[in-house]
Order: sequence, then C-alpha cells, then structure tokens
Amino acid sequence: MNIALITAAGRGSRMHQEVPKQFMPIKNKPLIIYTLEVFERHPNIDMIIIPCLCGWETIMQAYVKQYNITKVKWIVPGGNSGQESIRLCLEELEKHCSKEDVVVVHDGNRALVSEEIISDAIVTCREKGNAVAVIPCNEVIVKTNNQMDSEEFLNRAELKRTQTPHAFSLGKMLWAHSEAEKRGIDDAVATCDLMMRLGEKIHFSIGSEKNMKITTPVDVEIFEALLTTNNDF
Repeated sequence: MNIALITAAGRGSRMHQEVPKQFMPIKNKPLIIYTLEVFERHPNIDMIIIPCLCGWETIMQAYVKQYNITKVKWIVPGGNSGQESIRLCLEELEKHCSKEDVVVVHDGNRALVSEEIISDAIVTCREKGNAVAVIPCNEVIVKTNNQMDSEEFLNRAELKRTQTPHAFSLGKMLWAHSEAEKRGIDDAVATCDLMMRLGEKIHFSIGSEKNMKITTPVDVEIFEALLTTNNDF
C-alpha cells in the first residue's frame, strides 16, 4: 500500500493570521483541502494520515467530511515539532500497516503538488528505496556569516532545492525515528534531513516550481494566481 502523510500540525506564524495557515480559506476553501484533494484523486494513494495541530482535530474532521476526502483514515494530534508529529503518525501506522508499505510525506501547505510528482515519488521509492522531490537551483547562491554581505558563492550546478513529497518505507521511517531518539536528534526539519544525518543516501524524484510551500501572504497571492490557470482545482 501507499499511504500519504499530510502534515498539518504547524502554527503558521509567518502568515500573521489568527487562523493556522493550513485552515486559512483561499477562494472559499481551506488550504489543506486543496492538498488533500490531490491525494484523494491519485489512483495509487490508498490511505491518508494527518498529524493535526492540537485543538483543531474536530475542525479537520469536519472539513474532511464536508469535502468528501474518503481516504483519510487517521487524524493524529501533532507534536511539538514536525519531527515529533511525523513520529506520532508512524507509531499509529505501525499498528495497522506493513513495514513494506510506502509512506509519502507531504507538506499540507504545498497544495499545487501534481499527480506526476506523487507518482514519480512512489515509483522512485519502489525502485531505489526512497525518493525526495527536488528542483534545480537557478539563482546564484551566496554564503554569508553575518546576513549582511558575502565574498563566497556556491556552485549551483552541485545544488538542489528539496521539496516534498518524501517517500520511504514505513519500516525505514520507523528505524530512522528510533535512531534519532537514541542519538538525541530532535531538530530535523524534514525527513530527508533526518535520513542524511543518519548516513542514508537519498534519491531524487521530480519536483516543480509550482509545487511551492505556501508560507507567507505573498505566497498566497501567487497561489491564488496559479489557481486561475490550473483546471484541477
């Protein structure tokens, strides 16, 4: 089976809204629903689990019902960090799923993920053992120590920008979070970050500039503009 783990436990402070960004209405629909609908439609996604911001579980369940997101099987109270929220979901999945099942981790606020991106993540994971969506670095990247100036640039030909989805087997992810606990790693910002800190090689799957992370009010403006040209929404 292929299980989508759609993160929705953040507070979204950079959006400067009282409502957490994943619940923020955009064109009369909560942002998280746009994301969930893509995975709901995908023929190779069997089930969905959501780590949800504590206190918002009932609202999430109501939205899932209202928009007929039938693949959502579990809504789990989130932890104090993204890493902890994912671990709590994995512990729930361990009760119901096989360790060979693929877990596709995706940011709930990357609502323009495409069916092609999800499919490539699953195929790459099945073939190579894992998958991390990436896109090229097209800008000049500079290094700074004081956030004010720079005298050093990085070779962009050797760089990739990671996105989600990240796809790993359930067994591998359970191992990674167990190892993280043993080693005192509690600040991983993404699954690929955690895996590489544990010495694992990651394999690339396709991403897209459209697969943007909606984090700031400017991102919302871009998302709304892209919605008008995307017939899937």
